[in-house]
Amino acid sequence: MPGLLTASGDTSTIVPYSPEPSTPTVYTLHHGFNPPITPRLSISWSRGNSLRVTVFRSPDATNSNGDESGGRVVDLKLSGEDVDSEINDTARWRRIAYGSVSPFAHLQNKKNAMAALSELRHSAPYDGEWSKYVLEYSKEINSLLGSKKSSPTSLIEDPKTVLKNVEEPSSLKAAWELLEIFYADKQSHPWIPEQLVDWLSDYDTLFSGQVPSVHLRLVEFQAELINIQAVENEPRYWQAISSALAVGWLDIVVKLLRLHGSYQLNQLGTRETENGLVEAVAVLVSKMPRMRADLPSGKLGECYFNKSDFMRAWEKWRAQITKLDCSAFWLQCGHNQTKENLKNLLQILLGNTSNLSSATCHWVELYIAHFLYIRPFTSGLESMYVLAQKCIQLKPTSSPHKLMRLMLGILQENTEVVLAECSRSFGPWMIAHATELLTAGSVEAEILLKEERDNLGGISIEESHRLVYAQVLSSHALTWQIAPIYLISCVKHGVGLLEILLYKQPAYHSQVLLKNIEICRMYDLDNVSSNAMKIAGVHHWKHGRKGAGVFWLQQARDEIRLNRIAQKLFDFVGKSISDESFEQWEGLIELLGSESRTAGGLEFLHKYRDFKKSLQQVQDGVFNDAARKAGEALILLMKNPSTPQRFWLPLLYDSLKLLNWQERPLLNVSQTNLLLNKLQELSVARLRPDFVEVGLPPQALSSVRVALATNLGRAILEE
Repeated sequence: MPGLLTASGDTSTIVPYSPEPSTPTVYTLHHGFNPPITPRLSISWSRGNSLRVTVFRSPDATNSNGDESGGRVVDLKLSGEDVDSEINDTARWRRIAYGSVSPFAHLQNKKNAMAALSELRHSAPYDGEWSKYVLEYSKEINSLLGSKKSSPTSLIEDPKTVLKNVEEPSSLKAAWELLEIFYADKQSHPWIPEQLVDWLSDYDTLFSGQVPSVHLRLVEFQAELINIQAVENEPRYWQAISSALAVGWLDIVVKLLRLHGSYQLNQLGTRETENGLVEAVAVLVSKMPRMRADLPSGKLGECYFNKSDFMRAWEKWRAQITKLDCSAFWLQCGHNQTKENLKNLLQILLGNTSNLSSATCHWVELYIAHFLYIRPFTSGLESMYVLAQKCIQLKPTSSPHKLMRLMLGILQENTEVVLAECSRSFGPWMIAHATELLTAGSVEAEILLKEERDNLGGISIEESHRLVYAQVLSSHALTWQIAPIYLISCVKHGVGLLEILLYKQPAYHSQVLLKNIEICRMYDLDNVSSNAMKIAGVHHWKHGRKGAGVFWLQQARDEIRLNRIAQKLFDFVGKSISDESFEQWEGLIELLGSESRTAGGLEFLHKYRDFKKSLQQVQDGVFNDAARKAGEALILLMKNPSTPQRFWLPLLYDSLKLLNWQERPLLNVSQTNLLLNKLQELSVARLRPDFVEVGLPPQALSSVRVALATNLGRAILEE
């Protein structure tokens, strides 16, 4: 049953210039200020067909809350087609955008799997299961677009409440359901007329803003109903019943009929015949045969799944209507308005064209009325389109609603018109997701949408619309992450544009970079991922975050830059071998690793770090494992060819404690000779002009030479 829309909150409005001052277009501007505001406005063009409106509070305006800003900037989308205003709400748009990703991706995976399977079997690309997948996809998207929510109901129902208070329906959802009825729900094609009856019941209110409608007529009557004493004397009462009956809102019809004055207890004795006629019509309405699988809760009528059973019930029902129409009880009815209007209702039930035309407000309502009472077995889009043209002639509309244009495009079986209307009236999201419905089971539509075209740069219409939608997603910081789902489904340019999108993301933001890497991993874009990590590593290194820089360069396996960093570190440590300078770089040495191919010969620095740690554990004058291990580590370092020559003296100078060990010599004769030979080589090397001195005391060389000589003598004596 259609509902009564809830009243919207207080908002300010802008009325743009229109060449037809009698019918201005009103746009709602949600600025968020508390009244009074007496604003000043600055208006400029934004992207596309949007205005950027800056609302300034007046300087002398008092701010009761004390926390409101002095101005707001609001983007106002303008369109003569009233492009889905509910999508303009940013939060709602993001919810729809994110929610539609999973159904779309799941359907694409199914499509790819079925295409691969068909190649193996050398069979047709799709089988009967594809229609089921498309319908599941359509249902998921439909549920995402919202559901009809009623206001909380009272425990005691008001008998004069004809329409329930419900949220305003979405024209986007109405359009999607229309596409689902004609393209996706193949199993329900025999019940398309009844599906359209339900569709109009839910969305007739959308027509009210542009053309008169039955819903608007009922809303106006309900507003007046509370002040009417005897409803049967009011022409608007009978007009509301006739209109609701014409479009199949049987529950409303029965409820209105039982508001008739003859049902009052004090009237039953004097108006028994009149009441009997009203009740007879109400029963006939409630028992109307319906060619459909089932009825929603609260709907009236009797369902018939089988066509032959429905035909028998239909003929029997119409015979009962004819019998009542010819009954002698009409002569006994003393209320002429009741008698005339009840007979009018019977003529509507019998399918009188003039009565149906008078009861409906626009051609879609008349179209539905024909399905209900004249041509319930109408099938095939061609015959349905012919009927629609007939209804348009009877109920012409000067400015047809976008849903009317969409319905005509569907009935014409003109996929290009449907595409154009979806794109113009409902935006890129609609067209990017609706193509899967349009191509379901239609070879012509699939050829039209998937054929590569030179005027589009060698891509198909389907791919071009997905690229447009992906561009819309990419332009927003909160939705770019889902654009790859749509780009990867574009065979021609999708991967290239995806790489461009990923390269444009700021790699220095950790969360963005991690998302970037995840997307690259999903779509095997290892090169893009590696380059993004290199960019992040260089950025962090240049801005002083050296640990983060090395980490990302390691993740990218950037051998060249890591080797440069390692060499720079190596040179720095070699120039200043003090404990303080070494500790400053120790964390970076650990992070760089010890593999020479990765860290540029930093294996020595790791061994040097271990040697320094073992020296710290040595206790003066106490021979233990720590002292022995420190001596062995020294010999290994001096033997290792990766140990640079400029580190020999610092190593020996740090080891004076080992060389001058009081208890016993820690190094034997051969080991001491090795160190003396290294010291001799170092003395010769210092004569070269390219030799780099390290920051040690001047007496360091002589101290090491004396210590080695002393240790050699003690070692000879011990051996």
